[in-house]
Amino acid sequence: MSLLTVQNLRQHFPVRGGVFHRAVASVKAVDGVSFSLNEGETLGLVGESGCGKTTLGKAVVRLLNPSAGSINFQGNDITHASMSSLRPLRRDMQMIFQDPAESLNPRHTVRDILAEPFIVQKLGTRVEHTRWVAELLEKVGLPSSAGDKFPFEFSGGQRQRIGIARAIALKPKLIVCDEPVSALDVSVQSQVLNLLLDLQREMGLSYLFIAHGLSVVKHMSDRVAVMYLGKIVELAPSEELYHNPKHAYTKALLDTIPIPNPSKRRGRQLLQGDVPSPINPPPGCAFGHRMKHPAWEKSVGMDLSLTEVAPGHWVQPCPCCT
Repeated sequence: MSLLTVQNLRQHFPVRGGVFHRAVASVKAVDGVSFSLNEGETLGLVGESGCGKTTLGKAVVRLLNPSAGSINFQGNDITHASMSSLRPLRRDMQMIFQDPAESLNPRHTVRDILAEPFIVQKLGTRVEHTRWVAELLEKVGLPSSAGDKFPFEFSGGQRQRIGIARAIALKPKLIVCDEPVSALDVSVQSQVLNLLLDLQREMGLSYLFIAHGLSVVKHMSDRVAVMYLGKIVELAPSEELYHNPKHAYTKALLDTIPIPNPSKRRGRQLLQGDVPSPINPPPGCAFGHRMKHPAWEKSVGMDLSLTEVAPGHWVQPCPCCT
């Protein structure tokens, strides 16, 4: 059953200029994205910096107001829902941010940070808040004494555990994980990823897991969506995508995954050129234009909506990339 359904979502930001500060252009951060997420499933979202992953995640949980398209959560259309009508839904959708140092209030103790969701949602008494905070800390592997400290007194991995504790406080159904381990040491990343997997099994959580690296996403995801310049260019089950990629951009990303064998070599498809500007994206296939593919002009004017090439495997039908 689909917990979240996104249809043709667009998130454009105006670029203002001139004497009267009028909108002269727009940044097409997310430009026509569609996908669904089932209960208890993890959908990985990968792509280079600036492709619109974080913007998409923020739009899904309505931290941003979408420019067009629709977001359906638990059977409710929340695309243009007011803040008052969204408040009860906030219990069921939360977000883990990339930088735990920036996402935690440095003036509040950990106990205050973790109790805030209960206060905002008007749940329980002060005594219950104290008990619930202790339970949350235990669940993410921190001692109850951590509640008396401030965020700056913890390491990066410990701060991210606090961020995870805050996200699961209200027992949500959906969590958007915005590169939750990219700011952490490699040795700590696996601990946080395993914690997220344990919590998913225990609480039946659904994750929209945003990351740069396909190696991290493979460990976490049931399905993977590859995003380039505001659009999804390929979407498939995790194993299928890794063993049978169809789009040239997906293949290039897979070639960047390190091989844990220094004596083994493989041919790499190097990414050439620069990512086109989201203010003025090229017509047709944006990746083919970047790579100066000889067949790029054939993609201009084509319908590049995702096409199912195998059960559950969707790819952008482009003459220069597939």
